[in-house]
Amino acid sequence: MSVEARPERRRLSWIALLPVGLFAALAGAFLWGLFNNDDRLPSALVGRAVPEFALPPIEGRQDGLSSADLRGEVSIVNVWASWCVPCRAENPLLVELAETGTVPIFGINYKDEPEGALAFLDELGDPFTRIGADRSGRVSIDWGVYGLPETFVIDAEGRIAYKHVGPFDRQSLEEDILPVVRRLQAEGVS
Repeated sequence: MSVEARPERRRLSWIALLPVGLFAALAGAFLWGLFNNDDRLPSALVGRAVPEFALPPIEGRQDGLSSADLRGEVSIVNVWASWCVPCRAENPLLVELAETGTVPIFGINYKDEPEGALAFLDELGDPFTRIGADRSGRVSIDWGVYGLPETFVIDAEGRIAYKHVGPFDRQSLEEDILPVVRRLQAEGVS
């Protein structure tokens, strides 16, 4: 073998390893994403005032919802719809929370037919103090809603303090949502 052929062989071996290295990097990124448990989605609205809005009630209900209703005490706003399967899964926890009287719960009913919304509440329970009908979806877009359901904790000044994307379970309620509510309520008392 001549001396001149050796550098070319080394160069070929580095080139041959390039796809293997690229595959390893992609596999590492995939595995990190697969096992990373931090599924929080950022919200640019956390810490800011809720968007100004005024929604009419669902047909058949008395009280709609507006940004003015979200000032004066800590509250929860849940964006939901009757056609949303995960909303059905979390509604019993909302009903349970409403029965404790810990915090007022308001609803934004997203792009729903009034009959469907009322049937949902009749079947599963109604945890909401007030519900606004967001038939066009415009208010939900202003709130930065990614998908349903979404739950917001609102401070007494009407600012968004926390956002939970997707349905919450008992653990999320106890470990993520209610601690924010309790902290804000304690801050308001002192």
